[in-house]
Formats: sequence, C-alpha cells, structure tokens
Amino acid sequence: MSIQPRDRRAIAFLAVSVILGLVYRFWPAASAPSVPAPMDSVAFAEKRLARLREIAATVPAKEEILRNVSTELAAREKGLIVADTAAQAQAQLIQMLRRLGAAETPPVEIRATEGFGIRPLGDSYGEASVAVQIECHIEQLVNLLAALASQPELISPSDMRITSANAKDKTIGVHLNISGVVPRKLVPEKRGVTAF
Repeated sequence: MSIQPRDRRAIAFLAVSVILGLVYRFWPAASAPSVPAPMDSVAFAEKRLARLREIAATVPAKEEILRNVSTELAAREKGLIVADTAAQAQAQLIQMLRRLGAAETPPVEIRATEGFGIRPLGDSYGEASVAVQIECHIEQLVNLLAALASQPELISPSDMRITSANAKDKTIGVHLNISGVVPRKLVPEKRGVTAF
C-alpha cells in the first residue's frame, strides 16, 4: 500500500506538532526574578542602621582632612614651574638666571646655556634641568646662589664646577646646572621593551 502525498504531509505536520507540543510542555518555565528575603529580625536591622550611622558620622571629619590636605598641596605646588612644554620650562629657568644675574653689580653675564630635558621626580612630578656658563667674581656667585635659593619656585643648583678664569681680575668661570620641579605631564613617556 502506498501513502498518498496528502497523507505524507499530514503525517509530517502531525510529527512537527507533537514535537512542538512536547517542547512546550517540558521546557523549564521562566523563573521570576529573585527577591531578597525580608529581614527576619528587627535586631539585625537595628545593628545595620547603627553601623551606617557610625560610617556617616565620619564623613565630615574626612572631608575636613581632605580640604586641609588639598590646601597644603596647593600651597606647596605654587613653586612648580608652570609651562606647556619641556622647552618652555627650561627657558623659564634660563630667564630666571638671567634676571638674577642682571640684578648683580656688575651684572653677571651668562655666556652659554644648555638644556638637559626633563626626567621623572617621584611619581607626581618631573625635574627640568639646564646648564649655564658664567664668568664672575666669587662674591657675585655667592649672591647669585643666595638669590636662587630665595626664589618662590622650587629650583636649586644640582651641579657646579668652578675654574679660574682671569687671575688679574680675580674672576672665576662657573659651569652651573640648575634644576626645577615641573608637573608630571611634561615628563616624556618611556617606551618600554615588550616582554615575551
């Protein structure tokens, strides 16, 4: 006996219907979102409330400490050399030395300058360095170093070499390195070697 095409289609439709019915019947139901269980004891809720109140009570003191530290940091960072680039920071150092040298009598002339770049100074700052060559009397050098130390900027001599320049005039030749503190953003990023 042969099955008619119409019967084949009916059997296929019946098989698909049975499979879909079984899937629908035994498919796990979508679970409702879980709701945390209510607190069983009032005592537990009171303890939690007391703990939250203790934490909230410490906030004003912590805010006051933060304000004090921020004020102190702002006062200390007033001495940073503010510049957009490393070259501008070095130019400010040289300009400061020229201004201090011009205030001496007779003026101290800067004969040559050289910038050394900027390197990291701790985790938050950088150090800009320049070198200058001057010829002056010893008392002028002492006055220049004292004037340098009295500046509001965070600068200091980092290296100094003194040689005799002119014995008749009693002048000395000085190679002086000056360093100043700059913001960390001016420090060039190191390009590390990739480890394998």
